[in-house]
Amino acid sequence: MLTIGELASYAGVTVRAVRHYHAKGLLPEPERDHSGYRRYGAGAVVELIRIRTLAGAGVPLARVRELLQADEAEFAAAVADIDERLRAEIRERQRHRERIARLASGDSLALPPEVVEFLDRLRSLGVDERIVEVERDGWIPLAARSPGRIPEWVARKRQQIAEPQLIDFYLTLGRALDRTDDDPRLAELADKLADYITRMADEQGEDYVDDADIEPLFAKLMDALAFDTAPPARRLIELMKERGWTGWTRLERVDPTRAVNDTAARRSHDRRNHGVRASRPPSRP
Repeated sequence: MLTIGELASYAGVTVRAVRHYHAKGLLPEPERDHSGYRRYGAGAVVELIRIRTLAGAGVPLARVRELLQADEAEFAAAVADIDERLRAEIRERQRHRERIARLASGDSLALPPEVVEFLDRLRSLGVDERIVEVERDGWIPLAARSPGRIPEWVARKRQQIAEPQLIDFYLTLGRALDRTDDDPRLAELADKLADYITRMADEQGEDYVDDADIEPLFAKLMDALAFDTAPPARRLIELMKERGWTGWTRLERVDPTRAVNDTAARRSHDRRNHGVRASRPPSRP
């Protein structure tokens, strides 16, 4: 006859595990002998090893009792069911591993492969990483909102960046990110970009330069993402508006004369407000 410690040692488990199986009703707990100890026979060793083996295979303890009492056919069916469940768990864990692995791969975490390839192409062309970030941040909500149109949009972007003028624009914009709003080179960049867009619109149609079909409110959200990442982009859009085009995510023709007047009026309003604030005496406590 064995003590609980000897039983645990023979079965390859801990005493705590034996007591746990007692509490779950999986292993009968013997009566104490005249010395006050519980003594276990050889059958308890066999039973405990079976419990340990099933539990170690991932069988929930709630099903272990059922399997211990099952006949051969029932046992085989239950094992097949458990095996299928474990296979499903393995597949799910593999998907988790793939997602975790993607955390280390940057852009591919939230973007489809064709967009990641496009961003890598921009990098290979020497485009400033901040511009690539603007592009990436724009693609993320697009991919989440309209995944079915991503191949179409990426194909158009690939076609557009094959134009040397557009790549030159990307490179020039990257250099402009470190400039102030009044830097004359921003105006030069706006001239080049407006000329390019106008030529493309005249030759290919306006759908060529604005084919994304994005709702205005969603376009404003994406514009805000771009402006947060690259603040000079906001000033560039103002300059572009004075040259007949507006928008970052959605390009639209505008009346440049009206745009100039609107910009002048806004600046005049800002100067007046600033002057009022500057001349206003401090408030009393």
